[in-house]
Amino acid sequence: MVDVLVIGGGNAALCAALMAREAGASVLLLEAAPKVWRGGNSSHTRNLRAMHDGPQDVLLGTYSEEEYWDDLLKVTGGLTNEKLARLVIRSSSSCRDWMMKHGVHFQAPLSGTLHLSRTNAFFMGGGKALVNAYYRSAEKLGVQIRYESPVDSIEVKDGQFVAAHIGKERIQAKSCVLAAGGFESNLEWLKEAWGKNALGEYPADNFLIRGTRFNMGVLLKNMISAGADSVGDPTQAHMVAIDARAPLYDGGICTRIDCVSLGIVVNKNGERFYDEGEDFWPKRYAIWGRLVAQQPGQVAYSIIDSKALGRFMPPVFAGEKADTLEELADKLRVDRATLLKTIQDFNAACVEGTFDHTALDDCHTENLNPPKTHWARRIDVGPFYAYAVKPGVTFTYLGLKTDQDAAVYFEGKPSKNLFVAGEMMAGNVLGKGYTAGIGMAIGTVFGRIAGVSAAKAAAKKESIDAKA
Repeated sequence: MVDVLVIGGGNAALCAALMAREAGASVLLLEAAPKVWRGGNSSHTRNLRAMHDGPQDVLLGTYSEEEYWDDLLKVTGGLTNEKLARLVIRSSSSCRDWMMKHGVHFQAPLSGTLHLSRTNAFFMGGGKALVNAYYRSAEKLGVQIRYESPVDSIEVKDGQFVAAHIGKERIQAKSCVLAAGGFESNLEWLKEAWGKNALGEYPADNFLIRGTRFNMGVLLKNMISAGADSVGDPTQAHMVAIDARAPLYDGGICTRIDCVSLGIVVNKNGERFYDEGEDFWPKRYAIWGRLVAQQPGQVAYSIIDSKALGRFMPPVFAGEKADTLEELADKLRVDRATLLKTIQDFNAACVEGTFDHTALDDCHTENLNPPKTHWARRIDVGPFYAYAVKPGVTFTYLGLKTDQDAAVYFEGKPSKNLFVAGEMMAGNVLGKGYTAGIGMAIGTVFGRIAGVSAAKAAAKKESIDAKA
């Protein structure tokens, strides 16, 4: 019987497996995906939000606990467990040395990501390089790894882990870490959670999944059915407005449209519906998927003029281009009169001060609803460009309740040998909203905690068994 069973194959699972092995436990990791698709959503990540009290190799300035907390509080609107959130924040300051010890390399932020140069450390080679480094380290340390091993259910007795089931196979362990992701790939569950809107549409029918197709939420549903305490709203998720032409799964970060703050966004009726200049993109980009999901047909159009060119990361696919706004409306199949009025009203409301896309500048609108708080400039220099966007789901926030030891809870009591990390518990920290790099911070911190807790639980069980 193995000491620690880790279920999952992404960042949180690998951190747990490495920590448990370093603590002396024998470890078996079960990854649902084939080897070529290993790593889950972590393969699509690129940075870690990290607290630091001074300049570091790839981080500028300082990023204090209180500033980090304020950033998180702003995007969650207070829907967070402060104790666990602060645990993530404080622990994020010590993650990078450990990560580098296991082969992860960091690089300075590239052009177009400079809003993160002080707060986020970027992985050299991105998330795929990170998970590959962890797998190499795990293999070197003697962690057993099995691919194409999706666990169907968990056997629990009196709040304690007994065994995991893969079809007819039963795998026992002294302790277990659940790190198998959310349910974002389960289109039927998303449809059930979101239901039908006032127009008779099922919004989830038009969702795209930015990451892995393997996060079906099987174990999450299984654990909730088995009596595990849950946390979070099933409709809350990290959702980004992404290119409407993106694939259903695994489009990754390259499908994001980054020009939202430089122009206006309209729905299929040609109407604006939210403040495009509310805040810097690291704090606000992940609200736009949910906003688009609430629009008719779950589609919207990010519209800019030629003044915006060169100021954002260019999309992979070219958008619609037109010499006139009338032509652009026709290409988008949006009512001409409505779109022209929307843009005319916006242009008339712009109070153009000193435009500065690197700061919360004084270019704003007056007497316009919704307003544009910053970076408001008239859309008046052709050619004009538009990018169709749809909701892109990164990961869902419904998860299992946990504590500072990463224990799974049953009827308000922590399990002695069952732990959780990553997306399966991120809802404890993220009730809603998102800020760039926080997901990797949660996964890394709680993955490491879960691995240590699982190793301790296994050692304790071995000691008890030896005395029996």
